[in-house]
Amino acid sequence: MKQVLFILGELSDADIDWLIQTGDRQELEPGTILISEGRPVDALYVLLDGALVVTISALEGRQIARLSSGDVVGEMSFIESRLPSATVQTLEKSVVLAVSRSQLSEKLQMDVGFAARFYRALAILLSSRLRGTVRQLSNSPDRTETETETAQIAQQRFDNLLERLKGNESA
Repeated sequence: MKQVLFILGELSDADIDWLIQTGDRQELEPGTILISEGRPVDALYVLLDGALVVTISALEGRQIARLSSGDVVGEMSFIESRLPSATVQTLEKSVVLAVSRSQLSEKLQMDVGFAARFYRALAILLSSRLRGTVRQLSNSPDRTETETETAQIAQQRFDNLLERLKGNESA
């Protein structure tokens, strides 16, 4: 499932409005490095369109993941305040919504409700990622009915976010 759906499924419409107003929609060329392993991350990124590749130096730069529309990057370094353990770069022409680390941190400190929803969303995202890994290793079923319903609501919110950002592009 698209990672951003976990976030959008927990945030309010006002929270999403804030992300759209605050975030910077960036069109990136192939090969653009968003996150460099071992270097500070300036933003949390939502991939709106295109593809990203994740590599790590411990495996001699071998690709460990390919990300597509709806995936989120930079969240682990944001939560832990640690340097990233991987490099993320565009594989093709891509569009991201970059939410500045400093603006996000300020919003989290000033708006307790947003902070609760945001951190809950990240916890659910990371928990789901771990459950997905366990499912892969054990060949378990994919999702419960409640997870599917939440995913549908979140997908509608993501589609709405994309439409609104397209509208901002022409403004």
